[in-house]
Amino acid sequence: MLCIRGVVLPEREERAFWIDGEVLRAGMPPGGFAGRHAETAVDGGWLLPGLVDVHTHPGAEGLDIPFDEELLRRHLEQHRDAGVLAVRTPGTAARMPSWVHKDPELPRVTSAGRWLATPGRFFPGFGRDVSEEDLVRAAVEEAAASSGWCKVIGDWRADEPALPLALLTCVVSAVHAAGGKVAVHCQTAEGSRNAVLAGADSLEHGMHLDPALLDRMAAQGTAFVPTLSAFGRGVDAMRAREPSVRRDLWLAGWETMFAHVRAAAESGVTVLAGTDSFPCGTVAGEASWLARAGLSAEAALGAASWTARAWLGLPGLVDGAPADLVAYATDPTTDPAVLDHPSRIVLRGRVVR
Repeated sequence: MLCIRGVVLPEREERAFWIDGEVLRAGMPPGGFAGRHAETAVDGGWLLPGLVDVHTHPGAEGLDIPFDEELLRRHLEQHRDAGVLAVRTPGTAARMPSWVHKDPELPRVTSAGRWLATPGRFFPGFGRDVSEEDLVRAAVEEAAASSGWCKVIGDWRADEPALPLALLTCVVSAVHAAGGKVAVHCQTAEGSRNAVLAGADSLEHGMHLDPALLDRMAAQGTAFVPTLSAFGRGVDAMRAREPSVRRDLWLAGWETMFAHVRAAAESGVTVLAGTDSFPCGTVAGEASWLARAGLSAEAALGAASWTARAWLGLPGLVDGAPADLVAYATDPTTDPAVLDHPSRIVLRGRVVR
């Protein structure tokens, strides 16, 4: 029997738990520990619900090999070993294999099926290429075949038209009617605007997002996943390019990202941490970028933990919750870099680190 004690975040209350199979139980077990072998897995420090990366694409690292199941396992193990115990994959080149959801050694995965790309709006052949006429049907199919999500490429090149608003609205309506949710890739002003007006459940990247849309996003529950770390790593290389319309639009969008992320949080929009990059298991870095953008340390941490878990329908550290948690020797809200140094990782009731 495993026992766990520590200060629980975000409540900042000292609590004790024991683990019943894969389930977390509060307090002492019935009858106490008499006659039972009890091992203390965590005694003191800070307890965090398992970290979450809501925008990651395990299973592929380049266009030459779109999807590889051995690589998928390695990527998910990298997440797990960093304390990322739940991930959302908003688009993969192939649907998530069933063994992922059955393997107790791997994080919990919420998948969105294959990327849905209309002509000219993605890497050819990397996702599911569909015509605009077939997009609504394909979106419903991918949501039904995954964890209830689908991912639509809402725009692509900065100087080319985004997916039409009327079509994207039909996609969202149809998927919602079927009980699913829609994530939209958007990196242009038109693409971001259309995603919000269509009622998408999440904006992935949201570059050039108009701040005038933030109140609407908050009211309808559209989350914002800015993937700042993925953009931030490419800024210097983009600046070194020869001036062009696409380069200049990208840089103009980047220059406003921090202000827009901060304004989104202040407007009540759910801002979440997603890396969209490799190696996997680096969501702590994304939390640091969110803090740099102006989120409070606690909000930035929540975006990579309890806030993201609640958004995915996963509980925090409460009685009856899945026994997925990460322990730290010091308070991670004082510095997001603390997230890189967990003292214990418990997944499905087992200590994995």
